[in-house]
Amino acid sequence: MSETPAPEVAVHQLDQAARDGGNGCIDILSPPPGTDPEDCLYVTLHVHGAASVRRGAASTVLAPGDLLIGTTPHPAGLLQDSECRMVRFRVPCFYLGVRQSDVRRAGGLMARGSEGIGSLASQFLRTLATQARTHRARPGNHLARSVSDIVAILVTELLDRENPEHPTGAAELLSRIRAHIEQNLADPDLSPESIARSQHISVRYLHKLFQQDGMTVGQWVRRRRLDACRRELGRPSRRQASVSAVAHRWGFVSHSHFSRAFRDAFGVSPREWQAYATRTEGHNPAS
Repeated sequence: MSETPAPEVAVHQLDQAARDGGNGCIDILSPPPGTDPEDCLYVTLHVHGAASVRRGAASTVLAPGDLLIGTTPHPAGLLQDSECRMVRFRVPCFYLGVRQSDVRRAGGLMARGSEGIGSLASQFLRTLATQARTHRARPGNHLARSVSDIVAILVTELLDRENPEHPTGAAELLSRIRAHIEQNLADPDLSPESIARSQHISVRYLHKLFQQDGMTVGQWVRRRRLDACRRELGRPSRRQASVSAVAHRWGFVSHSHFSRAFRDAFGVSPREWQAYATRTEGHNPAS
C-alpha cells in the first residue's frame, strides 16, 4: 500500500507474481464438489504503476493497494500503462455468500487499500500473493480461508454502498436491521416480528425494505445462518462438532430442513462439505 510499503523482498515477489500471473489468477480456494467452478469472483490487487478505472463518465485513479472486484479476470474500464503491475485472485462465490449477479449489476466494485476493510483485505492479499510466489504453490488453507472471509465482508459492504434503490435514511435503517440480525442469528426465536420491534417499525415496513433488496426477511436470515454454519463446518477442530449441533447452534430447529436448505444454497450437503473441508485441512486448497 502507498502508506505502509512492504519490505523490499515482498515488493519484489509481488512484482514477480504480477508478471508471472498477468494472464492468470491465484486461486484462493477451490470450489467444493457439486458447485459450479465458474461461479467465482475475481479480485485484482494494484501493485504499482499508473492505472485508472472508468465507470460511466467518471474515471478514478488507482493507488497501489487498491482492489477491483468483478466477475471476470480483467475488470471492465481498467486503463494501465506498460509499467503497471497487478495481481489477480479468484475465489468461489460459495465462500463469499455473494451472488455474481449482484456484483455484475453493480458494474464491478472498487475498494481503497488505504482505508477500512479494504486496507485489511489488501494487506492479507499481499501476504497471500507473496506466499504463493515464495512457495511456488497455492496459499495455505488457514490463510486462504481468512482471506475469503475478509473479502466476503468487503464485498457485502461495497454492495450495500452501491445499492441505488434505498434513500439514505432507509439504507441506514436497513444496515442497522442487518446488524441486529447478525447479533441474534443464533436465537431460534428471531422473527420478522422481533426484528421490527427492535427497530420500532412495523412488520409491513420491514418487509418493504427487504423487498426492495430482492429478498424477504426470512430468506436473508436463513442465508446468513447458512453462511455461519458453512464457516463453522468448514473449520474442523480436534473435537469436531456434529452437523446437527452446528445447525441447532445457529437457530435451525429441524435437521432435515437445514440439510435441504444447505444443499439448495451451496450445491452440497452439510456432511459432504464438512468431509471435504476435513480432507483439505492442512493441504493446498486448490490442487
